[in-house]
Amino acid sequence: MKGREFKDTIFEQFARVASALASPKRVEIIDLLSQGERRVDSIAEVTGMSVANTSRHLHILRDAGMLTSTRKGLQITYRVADESVVAGYVALRTLAESRIAEVNRLAEAFFSEIDGADPVGLEELLDRYEAGVMVVDVRPRLEYEAGHLPGAISIPLEELSERISEMNPASSVVAYCRGPYCVLAAQAVAKFRSAGFQAERFAGGPADWRAAGLSLAIGDEA
Repeated sequence: MKGREFKDTIFEQFARVASALASPKRVEIIDLLSQGERRVDSIAEVTGMSVANTSRHLHILRDAGMLTSTRKGLQITYRVADESVVAGYVALRTLAESRIAEVNRLAEAFFSEIDGADPVGLEELLDRYEAGVMVVDVRPRLEYEAGHLPGAISIPLEELSERISEMNPASSVVAYCRGPYCVLAAQAVAKFRSAGFQAERFAGGPADWRAAGLSLAIGDEA
């Protein structure tokens, strides 16, 4: 193989990964599966697509080496291939945030209407841990059990209104969900504040935690 042929071939392989991510829905699928494995029907429900369309997108991502799958009967479960996929997704998101101004404008306009406050960054959250902040994971229980921030308690958003009365309103709360563009945490912060809590949103999620080299807790224990 000559030098030119080698370069053309190797860059073609890089482009396969870029092509696999050249769809908003496929990027959303990676974001979702960075929380933990899911069945096809579950992915379809969360992303608002038909099962057939979801399967097509999943096949493209799997063929690019970004996902793996297992079959049990008629059910197929997908997961990210390894940590490099999560790191690559976070890097892609960070690149878009730094080079496309519309990303930050959209996020600021949207979230200011819900919780009206700047989110807490990773370093600040680590400092809050030392101060004894209550960290609340408002994702579905399945995602919490697949991997959550150490010490976080699980209160899925749909349960928050019912369970908030059990909590001490003097507590300082930081809520998080799937990542910086997940709306669940912002909605939770609004509910906490309306109940008299000092509450803020973490500007990240499990993928950001992992990308920083920090370990997640697994299972149903905080």
